Amino acid sequence: MAAVMAMNALTDCYTLSNGVKIPCVGFGTWQTPDGEIAVSSVLSAIEAGYRHIDTAQVYGNEESVGVAVKKGGVPREELFITSKLTNSEHGYEKRWRHLKAP
Repeated sequence: MAAVMAMNALTDCYTLSNGVKIPCVGFGTWQTPDGEIAVSSVLSAIEAGYRHIDTAQVYGNEESVGVAVKKGGVPREELFITSKLTNSEHGYEKRWRHLKAP
């Protein structure tokens, strides 16, 4: 049986089986309009203490999330960013197209 962990802060983390730490709570950007609303929302989340930001290709706001991450003042290595590709974009070659920085 797994041990139960009490969460005390937004920065508390779970340790994954590969040793990587992921914050227990993430800020989701589903239905957040692209542009200034997404940027300001993510900036506010970072300022509030969130260190896990979740987005997806289908949300259409990944670029704005990236802008906020760059402006947020928190070193990138202290942020855990998750994103998802649409089903039609799965596969070795297709995924690299989305992972390369512009």
